[in-house]
Amino acid sequence: MRDRDERPAGRGRRRRWPWIVGGAAAALAAFGVVLTLVFQFGLAWWSGDGDRNHIHVSQDGAQQHYQVHLPPQHDGSAKLPVMMAIHGCGMTGFGWNSMKDTTQFNALADREGFIVVYPTQRIFENSINCWNSADPRNQIRGAGEPALLAGVAQEVVETYGADPDRVHVSGASSGAGAAVILGVTYPDVFATVTSVAGGEYGLNQVDPDDPDATPPSVTGRQAWAQMGDRARPVPLLVVQGGRDDVVPPIVGERLVEHWSAVLDLVDDGVLDDSLGLRAETVAHPARGERYGHEQTTFRSPEGDVLIEYVLAAELAHSWPNPDGEGLFTDIAGPNVTEIAWRFAQLHD
Repeated sequence: MRDRDERPAGRGRRRRWPWIVGGAAAALAAFGVVLTLVFQFGLAWWSGDGDRNHIHVSQDGAQQHYQVHLPPQHDGSAKLPVMMAIHGCGMTGFGWNSMKDTTQFNALADREGFIVVYPTQRIFENSINCWNSADPRNQIRGAGEPALLAGVAQEVVETYGADPDRVHVSGASSGAGAAVILGVTYPDVFATVTSVAGGEYGLNQVDPDDPDATPPSVTGRQAWAQMGDRARPVPLLVVQGGRDDVVPPIVGERLVEHWSAVLDLVDDGVLDDSLGLRAETVAHPARGERYGHEQTTFRSPEGDVLIEYVLAAELAHSWPNPDGEGLFTDIAGPNVTEIAWRFAQLHD
């Protein structure tokens, strides 16, 4: 008769398997969480001089992470302007493949003396970290992503004593869509908007196979209506790549038409070309390894620049910057970081 304490060989090892498997699964899950956090927010040593990390909490408890870069000129003696830079799909604000590294706004801010803000999409809000600008719930004032991003901008102004009349926003791809939406929903917060590889307000209503079925004037009326009694002529810079297969040139062209309609409606409530915008195109030739681009400026009769359209025929779905770093940077294109800042300065 076998002693009751005697166990068949291997039984103890078999009983440990569930613990081993469970421990491995927990370790993998923890590793996945760590990778996600690094992707979203980077590592401590990725932050440079003047970088400050914050969390904005909305009235309903939603949290929005963002990083602020303060230039050396931030000494409390003057109210500095602000540039919010909103990343695109597959990117982050200040983590891995970040808008910070792609645009290199920090270096320009240190030279020119302005504050930069990099919001990063909330974890698990989108499978590839896009901003959900195609969702109608994120196209209205006082809710969703527009409320969070506008809240961030207002928080930065209050926290760092920035100039509330010189808060600008630039976006790439889905972030460009978010930037245009901010210009519509919060024209009282953002002075100018820059869209790089982005589209019009309400672009989700446009059928790519039959875009003419929804003219830009239709979405333009919706944008104007959303502005409400806050409506004003928000200046817009549009940057479009001729080789962009994700956001094809027709989307950029529509955005210019769309915003022209918005401005026309803001002026007198009627689509009658009352502003009399005049277009002037300047060709910037290729230089060395840098390819050229065309820049079309739409001015009012008084000379105010209300829309600027930069078309780079060789540009794909990227933010062009000769010093940029990241998956969606084109170092051979025009320096859109500087172009966006120069456009913002026209309206300071």
